[in-house]
Amino acid sequence: MLKIVLLDGESIGLDISPDPFRAYGELVIYPNTDPGLIAERVRDADIILTNKCRLNADNLSAADKLKLICVAATGFDNIDVPWCRAHGVAVCNVKGYSTDCVAQLTVAMALSLVMHLPEYSRYVSDGSYTASGRFNQLSPAFREMRGKIWGVVGAGNIGMQVARVAEALGCRVVVYQRHPNSFYPTVSLEELCLTADIISLHVPLNDSTRGLIGAREIELMKDGVTLINVARGAVTDETAIAMAVESGKIGAFASDVYSEEPFSMQHPFYAIKDRPGVLLTPHMAWGAVETRIRLINEMAENIKAFLAGERRNRID
Repeated sequence: MLKIVLLDGESIGLDISPDPFRAYGELVIYPNTDPGLIAERVRDADIILTNKCRLNADNLSAADKLKLICVAATGFDNIDVPWCRAHGVAVCNVKGYSTDCVAQLTVAMALSLVMHLPEYSRYVSDGSYTASGRFNQLSPAFREMRGKIWGVVGAGNIGMQVARVAEALGCRVVVYQRHPNSFYPTVSLEELCLTADIISLHVPLNDSTRGLIGAREIELMKDGVTLINVARGAVTDETAIAMAVESGKIGAFASDVYSEEPFSMQHPFYAIKDRPGVLLTPHMAWGAVETRIRLINEMAENIKAFLAGERRNRID
């Protein structure tokens, strides 16, 4: 019987049944795995399942039975794919499973920031509304979405879903990507930064996108721009973003992803986490219940296809 090892079950959520995996072998689940324990835990594994554990030559070299790694994500920058390819280990990711969920959070963040919902909610919850004697409160000022320019950086499945919702809200959408988009105007990154009122990031992390949004791009942006990152933390210069938030150049900022997760007290965002107009969430955009059920089912289908000699979602 094949041995299947799930290294970080808590990152997927222990509330979601792993039974689809049990159809293909003996399943061993670890809630979390420290880096120093990976090599021992996968030593006799035939199949490794992981969300965020970093797998490379250091911890895979002794796994002589290893045949397949299934990544519980679309991004796979935590896997040394060239090493796997050279050693005959198949690697699968899951494409498109989180499109609706990540787009949903992106738009929720934009609406919350533009409407100043945290501030207005706090005004009521802290007793200020009751004490005011007034029937309403209209400060801080908020604006309509209609007529605003929403710049989508990266027009894959998630970016395109965000673009459709933004358009439905009355925004004019412009897109930055390597190839012209047949649905929305494709512009350079410089033009997008110069013209957009709201910018959301939806690119994978690779050599061409690392540090894509830095001090130069921020300087080009409109004063008071709204910036949202649901891609990867390292596609931005986080220090430059924190400085721009503190100076007011970036008027509103939201992020669900960070170069260091969880980020430490030394991270640039720790100093701005409580500022008005800043909305930081703990890498949860992909994690709706329905999304995670879909993820596990798709991973099980990847295992089934691999065992049948088929290529499905292969990235090796």
